[in-house]
Amino acid sequence: MPYTTVGKENSGNIDLYYEDHGTGKPVVLIHGWPLSGRSWEKQTLALLEAGHRVITYDRRGFGESSKPTSGYDYDTFAEDLNKLIAQLDLKDVTLVGFSMGGGEVARYLGKYGSKRVSQAVFIAAIPPFLLKTADNPSGVDGGAFEGIKKGIVADRPAFLAGFLSNFYNVDVLGGKLVSDELVQLSWSIAVAASPKGTLDCVPAWLTDFRKDLASIDVPTLVIHGDADRIVPLAASGKRTAEAVKGGRLFVIEGGPHGVTWTHAEKVNRELLAFIGTEKLAGSAR
Repeated sequence: MPYTTVGKENSGNIDLYYEDHGTGKPVVLIHGWPLSGRSWEKQTLALLEAGHRVITYDRRGFGESSKPTSGYDYDTFAEDLNKLIAQLDLKDVTLVGFSMGGGEVARYLGKYGSKRVSQAVFIAAIPPFLLKTADNPSGVDGGAFEGIKKGIVADRPAFLAGFLSNFYNVDVLGGKLVSDELVQLSWSIAVAASPKGTLDCVPAWLTDFRKDLASIDVPTLVIHGDADRIVPLAASGKRTAEAVKGGRLFVIEGGPHGVTWTHAEKVNRELLAFIGTEKLAGSAR
């Protein structure tokens, strides 16, 4: 299994697990909380079939990556991503971030620029700024995030079960677009993550990405479900598309947070069309 070393903690390395498959235009898929690169199963298969090189990796603290007790902030996450991209010497990359992974896309482009990146995709992603403040009245009240932290500390496995129920809107989509087995698989991945990393990521969600988004100078697609209970469309996807110059918004009717699974066919169709169209447009210039 391939790993890239991104730092050290005491006597041990901090290693990120990644998978690198296929050939062609590279696509880097960045997962959400509290899952891992395995959550991109349906997108990976579609992208490979379409002739792309697909790279998934597990954020520090999650999946098969090291589980250090520090570094759960977006400057560090973006630095980890930069080290992976540099090690693989990727060029003309499409960065795709789901949920929390959208923060890596925004901060990477804001901090490192688009020299190696040709396109950006945000799916059910947390930018531009989730926290409700005086200059961000459409954000979410800070008390909601304190409640999440308390739930994780009190009983992380039980909290994750409830979270994933809303992640997939199981009460509405269960037995139709979501199976009990999928929810159990997601829970198994989530509960294996670092307890400290799981907790420390919550305040990271409140990062302000507005300046990062304003700096993006590559074609950008935003995909979001209008029934997302975790990251509401009005507070995130809609505003992200407006914040990025030329940003394109695709709303999935009835889509929950976990649209990459429940509405994978629609997500994949839009994603592949965007990558293919922009690639052709780029070659014509």
